[in-house]
Amino acid sequence: MSWLTDILSKSKESSWMYDLEFFQDTSEKAYMKRLALQTCIEFLARTISQSEFRITDNKGKSIKDTTYYKLNVRPNTDLSSTDFWQKVIYKLIYDNEVLIIVTDTKDLVVADDYDRKKFALYPDIFEHVMVDEYEFERSFKMDEVLYLSYNNEKLNTFTEGLFKDYGEIFGRMIGAQMRNYQIRGIVNVDTNMIKNDFKAENKTTDNRVGSSENKKNNSDKDKMQNYVNKLMKAFTNNSVAITPLTRAFTFQDVSSASKSNNAPFDDLNKLQKALIDTVAKAIGIPPSLIHGDLADLNNALDSYYKFCLKPLIKKIEDELNAKLFKQNEVLTGKNIRVVGINKKDPLELADAVDKLVSSSTFTPNQVLIMLGEEPSDDPQMDKYFVTKNYTTSNQQDKSLEGGEDDESKR
Repeated sequence: MSWLTDILSKSKESSWMYDLEFFQDTSEKAYMKRLALQTCIEFLARTISQSEFRITDNKGKSIKDTTYYKLNVRPNTDLSSTDFWQKVIYKLIYDNEVLIIVTDTKDLVVADDYDRKKFALYPDIFEHVMVDEYEFERSFKMDEVLYLSYNNEKLNTFTEGLFKDYGEIFGRMIGAQMRNYQIRGIVNVDTNMIKNDFKAENKTTDNRVGSSENKKNNSDKDKMQNYVNKLMKAFTNNSVAITPLTRAFTFQDVSSASKSNNAPFDDLNKLQKALIDTVAKAIGIPPSLIHGDLADLNNALDSYYKFCLKPLIKKIEDELNAKLFKQNEVLTGKNIRVVGINKKDPLELADAVDKLVSSSTFTPNQVLIMLGEEPSDDPQMDKYFVTKNYTTSNQQDKSLEGGEDDESKR
């Protein structure tokens, strides 16, 4: 590039105009990874946080005790149950694991950092457990804590390479859009009106004279640069900007010439949507639910429950039942059930409920438990019922007779 420097140095105007800064790098790479992860993980976390952790006995009756209060009302002094479980699910999906400590006051707190020692035949031990800025002085065994793991590998590892490429593409697309809508102009400078001389052959041997000329040249360049900066600031920060014209400086707007080549802005939205769809499918969430599409909503919700929520809820239920109850309590029927979005609407299943009860397949109380409701204390609700349509052809049970025959006997 030395030839270009030589050419520029021969020109009286370009020799000093070449040093002015007319360009600003206003584009920066977008961080799409966190946006996609936040969107999908928060959607799942909000769903679980609305659930009820119901403790039931061997008859299906709800038990309201301290454990119920901690799981559903106030797990600790700083978080409500909704905030607590939202934080638990977020760390579980993002970090692939979450550790919940039961303190001496029976509070539930989420560990932010810890060291895990694994043993083959003995319970693992968690040391250096940190909650916010506090570090526990003791260690915890696996049977003393609530520990959940999500997948074999972290979601972060799965998406690392994907977002490295997609993020670069998105950053370039943003840069292209910003260049398309960039305000561009030409500043015409009449050098004859500016008393500067940048020629190298006019240097004198007097150091004081050279020093004064350099100061004057630098001062004029600073004035020019300040003028250009003011123009850029005025056109960038104001919807309406007025440029003062002088005999030495004129400004010509050329940004309108490039507006015809603008790339479609929808490409940015399409790329962003594709990233979110990829993460949603990895977690098991139908992308249509993330984007709020109402088409085929029932099937999307059903798929969301079967392939995303149900396995996650099963993990939570198994861990809570194993750690909060003794073995004999679980074997006799005491357990924790997570009831939330998976709860069925009885009105939508009225016909199915009638068939289950009238065919003597389930008792009314069993159907109530399947619907996520509490069973009734009425003894009749524990009996099996059958209608006449379900009797065999040779059945002679007089209690099922009715209709016209009974009317004729009267």
